[in-house]
Amino acid sequence: MSEETRKVLEMLAEGKITTDQADKLLEKLAASASSQAPPAEKREESSETAAKKPRFLRIIVDKPGQDQVNIRMPLSFTRTGNRLLAVLPPRVTEKLTELGIDLSALATGDAKEWAEAIENTNINIQKGDGRKVQVFCE
Repeated sequence: MSEETRKVLEMLAEGKITTDQADKLLEKLAASASSQAPPAEKREESSETAAKKPRFLRIIVDKPGQDQVNIRMPLSFTRTGNRLLAVLPPRVTEKLTELGIDLSALATGDAKEWAEAIENTNINIQKGDGRKVQVFCE
């Protein structure tokens, strides 16, 4: 991870910028890094691979009569391990834990393994009373 990326994530964790602002900054950093373009063959391969890979983690918690939690987080944040926990509102982490989704493994797990696992995540829990939790990548 580059120093610039680390700084953006630290600002996000400290609440100095929003997730949307961080996403825009990270996209600009990625664009400037890609401006040192690889040969055309490699560019085509990487753009095909990028098009197939999901870019965002979406977490939706819906409970009738209460505000809906709807988070769209760049997957680049999830690759930072335990810093993801600093970005998620405590209420979301608590609700996910109540539903059996324990994110504490982020702090100790292998970052590459976590990134691969999260990209393939698709959780959809619905209760009869209208409560639901969805975690997926898009």
